[in-house]
Amino acid sequence: MKIPFLKKKEIEIPEKIFEREAITALDIIAPSSIEVSQNYLKFGERLAKSFFIFSFPRYLTSGWLSPVINLENPMDVSMFVHPIETGMVLKQLRKKVTEVQAELMEREEKGLVRDPALEIAYRDLETLRDKLQSAQERMFKFGLYLTIYGDTEKELRDIETILRSIFEARLIYIKPALFQQREGFICCSPTGLDLLQISTPMNTAPLSSCFPFISFDLSSNEGILYGVNRHNNSLILFDRFTLENANEVVFGKAGSGKSYAIKLEILRYLMQGVDVIIIDPEHEYEFLSDTVGGSYFKMSLSSPHHLNPFDLPIPREDERPEDVLRSNIISLVGLLRIMLGGLTPEEDAIIDQALAETYAAKDITPETDPSLWGQSIPLMQDLEAVLETMEGAESLVRRIRKFTRGTYASFFNQPSNISMENQFVCFGIRDMEEELRPMAMYIVLRYIWNVVRSKLKKRILIVDEAWWLMQSEDGASFLYGTAKRARKYWLGVTTITQDVNDFMKSEYGQPIIANSSLQILMKQSPATIDVVKKTFNLTDEEKYLLLEAAVGEGLFFAGQKHVAIKIVASYGEDQLITTAPEEVLKIKKAKKELAEKKK
Repeated sequence: MKIPFLKKKEIEIPEKIFEREAITALDIIAPSSIEVSQNYLKFGERLAKSFFIFSFPRYLTSGWLSPVINLENPMDVSMFVHPIETGMVLKQLRKKVTEVQAELMEREEKGLVRDPALEIAYRDLETLRDKLQSAQERMFKFGLYLTIYGDTEKELRDIETILRSIFEARLIYIKPALFQQREGFICCSPTGLDLLQISTPMNTAPLSSCFPFISFDLSSNEGILYGVNRHNNSLILFDRFTLENANEVVFGKAGSGKSYAIKLEILRYLMQGVDVIIIDPEHEYEFLSDTVGGSYFKMSLSSPHHLNPFDLPIPREDERPEDVLRSNIISLVGLLRIMLGGLTPEEDAIIDQALAETYAAKDITPETDPSLWGQSIPLMQDLEAVLETMEGAESLVRRIRKFTRGTYASFFNQPSNISMENQFVCFGIRDMEEELRPMAMYIVLRYIWNVVRSKLKKRILIVDEAWWLMQSEDGASFLYGTAKRARKYWLGVTTITQDVNDFMKSEYGQPIIANSSLQILMKQSPATIDVVKKTFNLTDEEKYLLLEAAVGEGLFFAGQKHVAIKIVASYGEDQLITTAPEEVLKIKKAKKELAEKKK
């Protein structure tokens, strides 16, 4: 078969058939489809619904929009402010005043009961006219639109219910833009187009209250200076004892300024006559103690200072001796559980009985006069003697001998010889062996708690590096119990830690935070920031603020309010509380030179 000859021009296929348009940025960001409904828009699988505000109350408080801005739901908010010529507004107001005044006169002539609404409207109109005439105020048309997003119609309805509850509690009313969802969405887009044109006349004062980004003011007539509010440069003057409880937690990485902030707080509360008690695991507060004339006790196996775990508080008038004795035995069981490396249920019961018998052997019972309890407090060796007479306690006796006759006896088997009458008392446990440090913190905390319970007085207890105590369940439980009951005894417990992960691993970590009305977050490390964000329900902005914060900067929480804080101190305070090694060396050198000059 012969194929007919075709010219080259006839068989040539146009190259445009194989050409495709280049993909642009619009193709990448645009949704796969857009569906316009009467009360929502559908972008691919995502729904959007737009609203407008159509009614405002007579008065608006500052920050009324802030609860909506702070909702976790994604949302777009758009405000349109259109200025109105003052002369035209004055003409309209003159006409309105005439109408209201005429109606008031007519009601008066007819002898009708006065209408408060009309009288208030007349006064408001006259006031507004005066301010407009004197250029103290201006008039605007104000439009406020919102677009919310959700995956389902039910989710949109739920968010709408939340919005309505927030707005209607302030007598502000919203409506969905029915059959105008496209226009509403464009209004909330960064196009600057007000297609809905739904606005409310508003003068300058209420319009200024619509600004949503406000900062809390934590200045009061009482308390101490904590620092400067970084949002508005106001002073953070606050008294922790005015909250529902005076407890405080401080989280921050090493070198973030935790100790500096706490020392500054200590110094300022001391000037107000508040007693301060500190558990210091790194001897950071020794210089401050010497400066203010405090009592500093270095606790170690070779220390001359001793605390007897069996010490008892003197019951107050509103306490029953049997309750005090029982509570003390329960906390001693917790201590022995830490010391002996855990107890089986049988050993727990034996220890409980042995402790009661140990106290009874010294004539300390609920029936004994509590004022005589201090005359014959038992020691750890007395508990050992009781255990030796009990069946099934052989293992307990072997383990406890390390604390009565062995290496640790010099610390655990001695009568107390410490006085806490000073306004500033600090217990340094840096020289205590690492494995004994949680036990030492527990014993010191128990001793402090007994003193606090005995006499009602305004005090602050600071537990530095609290994660040491949180390593054991009994230690964490005792710290939590102290923080929970502190309010009854006019005590504020300050818990400081840099190891947030270890602190939050304990089941008592979150309850301790929940029972602390004052919270200070300093600079955080990337490894722990997610835990901190979840624990304190921080926004992304607050998260990045803590990651990038300078030394001495962070977030200050007081009840429901929180602000960004910068810790500030005077030169004299800085010389007393600085922990920077180079500054400490300079101060010591200056003191040495001054002493030599005096000689």
